[in-house]
Amino acid sequence: MTIITRCLLAFVPLALWSTTAAAQLPAPDSDEFCVAVQKILADTAIDGQNTVFSDMPAYRASKPMVDPLEIFQVVTYQGQMPVMVSCKVKTAAHLRDAFGENAAGKQQYCPEITRRAQAQAVAELQGVDPAAAARAAAFVVDDNEPFMTGRNYLADFQLSFIGDDGKVHFNSPGLYQDYDSWMTWMLPEAFQGQSYCHIPTVAYMKALATGAMEPGTVMTTADDAPVTPQ
Repeated sequence: MTIITRCLLAFVPLALWSTTAAAQLPAPDSDEFCVAVQKILADTAIDGQNTVFSDMPAYRASKPMVDPLEIFQVVTYQGQMPVMVSCKVKTAAHLRDAFGENAAGKQQYCPEITRRAQAQAVAELQGVDPAAAARAAAFVVDDNEPFMTGRNYLADFQLSFIGDDGKVHFNSPGLYQDYDSWMTWMLPEAFQGQSYCHIPTVAYMKALATGAMEPGTVMTTADDAPVTPQ
């Protein structure tokens, strides 16, 4: 490992390294992935029943339910590589309302999952390609504010891009409905307490870090989105 690489890794934020000690995210094509996302985002131990869709229209139409806890997942591919996982789960506040105050903790948001994916990518690269690990550690995860409407959540977006600072940035767009809001009672039950995310995969981050892929991937939830390996 070169001196420059050592220096780059030394300046990785402590918050990033703290997440590497946490359990690794499941494989993106596993039905455990969004179960883990549900647990992280809502700080809950409740196991949701997860459905992994093989077509995007079915995912778009899905609405997670709280009791029993039913959540949904779809994976977007580029060739054989899973580049993004999309999850629909429930908020911590809705779980507390359904299962009691101790059922969930502090609400987290989509960039938290992306930072865990980044930390995992760095850890997996360190032993095999320290320079790529340093590049992955320098990635910037933007703190995207969650949308309030499904239309915005389902819109096309860049999963990664080069920012004005010259660094590789990642987007983690999501949707969040504040179940504790006074407006919740006005919404149909199917729209209450929803928490949705689009999350770049560890494999995608590693591909950018090694140069196997270039940033700028545009994601879509159109009917023909590649949700199976090609």
